[in-house]
Amino acid sequence: MKLWLNGEIIEEADARISPFDHGFLYGMGAFETFRTYNGSPFLIADHLERLQFAMGEMGIESELSLADLKQMVTQLREANGGKDGYFRLNVSAGVRGIGLDPSPYTEPAVMLLQKPLSPPPAERHAQWLKLRRNTPETEIRLKSHHYFNNLAARKEVADPKTEGIFLSEDGVISEGLASNVYWVKGETLYTPDLSTGMLGGITRKMVLALARAEGIPVKEGRFTPEEAKDASEWFLSNSIQEIVPITEFEGERFSADGPVYSKLISEYQKKTKLELESVK
Repeated sequence: MKLWLNGEIIEEADARISPFDHGFLYGMGAFETFRTYNGSPFLIADHLERLQFAMGEMGIESELSLADLKQMVTQLREANGGKDGYFRLNVSAGVRGIGLDPSPYTEPAVMLLQKPLSPPPAERHAQWLKLRRNTPETEIRLKSHHYFNNLAARKEVADPKTEGIFLSEDGVISEGLASNVYWVKGETLYTPDLSTGMLGGITRKMVLALARAEGIPVKEGRFTPEEAKDASEWFLSNSIQEIVPITEFEGERFSADGPVYSKLISEYQKKTKLELESVK
């Protein structure tokens, strides 16, 4: 498929980035993944806000606006046949000499990739990962190029339908390999907070907002696996797969249509339906 790179739509085989880009040399770059519904990038303002925060932390200066990003998505989608897709927006620090120069990066490389969407899975399995979630480079985790912790942990998971769940170094639940995680005890929805080293997901933000709007009690915090024992429901979320129930976790079975999950996915689908209708 074609990609968008520094203002041009080009073939994948023609894409070039300098080996002196600090995104390659030192991991100085950030990215966002999102999907479109009927051509409209869902929750794109939230994704751009998180990206801009990450760039600010790294000293990457960019004038990328919401209007710019929407136009990029439209142009790339049309160049690739006009179908909805999985998009990855990547901002890499740009070219600089070898060395740890902390001054701002003023000429970043901006790239937008697209790939076909697969239908969201109806369910997932889960397992605890042995490798611990590493601590963020700064106070909170950024969606940055520093992804080896996830790739290394992925080797523990033999089944691609299974999501590995990280614990922090001190043994509290953090996040999935590519998702945020939730469970239900009683009538309360539980999920880890930012202090566990997890990424503050855009879909997670919506899930918690929907839960609170529906009167579902929400507790964010630091919880051990023992404290999550006897949960009645488990589920995951991310921007591509949406909200997905966990039906098996370390040999224990769970319903694919628990009441909290069912309510949240119903409300989420109402939001995506409105997105579809708004661009007709």
